[in-house]
Amino acid sequence: MAKEKKVEQITDMEVDFAQWFTDICVKAELVDYSGIKGLFILRPYGYAIWENITAFLDRRFKETGHENVSMPLLIPESLLQKEKDHVEGFAPECAWVTVGGSEELPERLCIRPTSETLFCEHWSHVVHSWRDLPMKYNQWCSVLRWEKTTRPFLRGREFLWQEGHTLHATEQEAVEETEQMLEIYAECYEKLLAMPVVKGIKTEKEKFAGAERTYCVECMMHDRKGLQAATSHYFGNGFTKAFDITFTDKNNQAVNPYQTSWGFTTRSIGGLIMTHGDNSGLVLPPRVAPVQLVVIPIAQHKPGVTEKAEEIAAALKNAGIRVKTDLSDQSPGWKFAQYEMKGIPLRLEIGPKDIENGQCVLVRRDTGEKVFTPLEGIAESVNKLLDAVHEGLYEKAKKNLDDNITSANSLDEAAEIIRTKGGFVKTMWCGDEACELKFKEVAGVSSRCMPFEQEKLGEVCACCGRPADKMVIWGVAY
Repeated sequence: MAKEKKVEQITDMEVDFAQWFTDICVKAELVDYSGIKGLFILRPYGYAIWENITAFLDRRFKETGHENVSMPLLIPESLLQKEKDHVEGFAPECAWVTVGGSEELPERLCIRPTSETLFCEHWSHVVHSWRDLPMKYNQWCSVLRWEKTTRPFLRGREFLWQEGHTLHATEQEAVEETEQMLEIYAECYEKLLAMPVVKGIKTEKEKFAGAERTYCVECMMHDRKGLQAATSHYFGNGFTKAFDITFTDKNNQAVNPYQTSWGFTTRSIGGLIMTHGDNSGLVLPPRVAPVQLVVIPIAQHKPGVTEKAEEIAAALKNAGIRVKTDLSDQSPGWKFAQYEMKGIPLRLEIGPKDIENGQCVLVRRDTGEKVFTPLEGIAESVNKLLDAVHEGLYEKAKKNLDDNITSANSLDEAAEIIRTKGGFVKTMWCGDEACELKFKEVAGVSSRCMPFEQEKLGEVCACCGRPADKMVIWGVAY
């Protein structure tokens, strides 16, 4: 008999949350480390999760009139310099190409950290009339940002993402576009990834370099830290003026169009791990899981067991369910632990007694609950249970979010909440950046967003006591 392979263990999240996260990334076979710091290898299982995310988003983008394009990897330094705030925001993270072949280049080329300047240069060539608008483009690619501190998914130097870029004839159209794309991101998190979000606007200090307004969705992790999950930016016409993009409007006047950009990255997989995972490993919501159900035969050496397992798997696949059947010679216990580590939402066990009774056992990854289920109508039963797993994961994460947003009336109170409980703190804020910086200094938090759903928690700023009409959510974030 083959020697049984040991299922690798992971650190308990209560002992070391950061190590727990890294253990899952590696031992659930999502990533591997490359020979360059901060550049991670996305393994097939991790990439399959990203493929399911991209399929959801790409469908929604196309439904809302966007087209996919591909821009160059390299940006001339002179092009990057055209928008002052933008280049200053990205300068510390830029990586440069200075030699081509054996010759020094006449101008440095930046490996794209983002592609606003490339889109603007292109649009300056092709946009002429109001009939050319709107331009609604999206690009699936990788970008490079030379981060000092790196972690899988959360902060890599190179990462996969989509970046949407659009041009509009009016400010209203551009703002509506920005808000629409944020809603699509929220939909992806809640309907696909079972992750509740807080939607809002970033402060001036935290907005994207070169934007007039940055909208965001924020999520809360197991350890009650925040994660900026996705952003959508309204640029006004600052970039289009800098790049001399004009169009002739219906009044035959030359005007600058209005611009947006928005992005969603593989950081979402890091958020997925830290929202749903447990001390047995990854926990995947069914709609994004590469494998939704694993079939494990019990006593598979006995007549008819393997055949029945394959028959059930085929029926479930025909019903559109993503299924894996494990007929290896590993023990059932090893298989249980292995697929728990990989976060597969449902496990189906089938043995001789089950076959005799016309049933199987379905086991939920999220709760461990076992359900004896008739083989007749098994596909319908599995689909209902998959929906129940999604809802269960969402409600659990929603409770973690709701239970850990606390109101505070003063900076000292906010600092005490962060020190003793963690999570998010909501306070009134006067809008002064000095007070925002004071929150960072005293409480160790940054502003996460000014939520769309504003509450009147009082009349004055929690920091300085001056009149305030904005509610801000603060927190420690990844």
